[in-house]
Amino acid sequence: MSPTSRRLAGLAVCLSFCLSPSASAQTSPDAGTPSGSSDAGTSPEETSPDTGVSAEDLKALEEALGQDAAAAAQSGASASTPAPSPSSGVTISPTNINIRGLELSFVLDVAGAAFTSKEPLQTGGHDPTGSGFNFQQLEMSLNTAVDPYFRFTGNIVFSQFGVEVEEAYATTTSLPANLQLRAGQFLTRFGRLNPTHPHAWDFVDQPFSIGRVFGGEGNRGLGVEASWLTPLPWYVEVIGSVTDASGEGTARSFLGSSGSGVTSPFDFQFTGTVKQFFPLSDDLSLMWGLSGANGPNPTGYHNRTDVLGTDVYLKYRPISGGSTTMVTLQGELFYRRRQVPQDVLSDFNGYGQVLWRFAQRWATAARYEFGSPALTRGGLVTDDPLDPEWTDDRQRISANLTFWPTEFSRLRLQGATDLASWRERPDYSVFLALEVVMGAHGAHAF
Repeated sequence: MSPTSRRLAGLAVCLSFCLSPSASAQTSPDAGTPSGSSDAGTSPEETSPDTGVSAEDLKALEEALGQDAAAAAQSGASASTPAPSPSSGVTISPTNINIRGLELSFVLDVAGAAFTSKEPLQTGGHDPTGSGFNFQQLEMSLNTAVDPYFRFTGNIVFSQFGVEVEEAYATTTSLPANLQLRAGQFLTRFGRLNPTHPHAWDFVDQPFSIGRVFGGEGNRGLGVEASWLTPLPWYVEVIGSVTDASGEGTARSFLGSSGSGVTSPFDFQFTGTVKQFFPLSDDLSLMWGLSGANGPNPTGYHNRTDVLGTDVYLKYRPISGGSTTMVTLQGELFYRRRQVPQDVLSDFNGYGQVLWRFAQRWATAARYEFGSPALTRGGLVTDDPLDPEWTDDRQRISANLTFWPTEFSRLRLQGATDLASWRERPDYSVFLALEVVMGAHGAHAF
């Protein structure tokens, strides 16, 4: 298509969209609108249907587009993907699926795995769990502006044998004083990794500390969350949420699968987080967080669980010379304290990892994980009602190599040694994982 025809085509599409009755009914805001911004949406009154274009002008534009389309057909260009009708409200391309402002994306994760143990100690709900082929997940993400005040986000996961609504919540977009609320079902913002999805991880599987403390699906629940971006000279965000404390795969340290109902405000899980960001230099930045969660557990009347955590993320990425090098250090530490009949149990869990992206399409990473047995107030190892096998320390060391054919696909080769001291010998595992992404997926957090 010639430059003149391109301009004419763009103008024609714009005009047809403006003249379409649906154009003034909904306007999709920029997905990157920051918290507390008032630019999240446009009301119907702000969209003018008057384009000021005569019928003769439109006829000339249509003739020009028709001539260009005929030339493209003669050259064989018509065999490519057909252009969508601008009046249909549907836009489909390799990087975007947009239906009248509703952005869709799909992420597929599959892996081939080999374990030396018949009973691998995987704790993540999306981890490969057996030798052979593993369908980790197919995630469908939905994102759209509801009106000038709310944005809707949903993440629906299709497994090999079922469908699960992982997240579905509404987020405010125009509250004053850098405040933001969200309500629905969501992953709590405890630590760094818990609020994220597998496609944002540097490893194929979830650290066992998160599965042990919160559950295979990470800590999430139905509830409400408030966040506030403080006016301090450096970035400080304060977050608090109130959610259900039940769910075997999401609230393991709390009510879990006990099915206890809500009889008082103290039957909820309360989570608080403080996140701070420090730009140490043009090439080096640091994110540091502190988190805490408190909620009931099913071991006795008014028995509760406390989980405290800290996380750190250090990122080095040169911004000069067009370098694609990136080095990141990431770590989290969890301390859990649980009231049980006539005693208190406590344990420590955590992980640390480093990633080196040494070329545009290549990266390598290593991770170390550890977990302690449950200790009583007297410091003695005792049987843990949640993990009766866990009678000694556990460590796991993993390493992987990642290749990106494009930004929409990823291949990872990963190996691990699992040192569970209560087992006679180490467990070894190897994964070869494939991930493909279709659609406009939102940017990941720093």
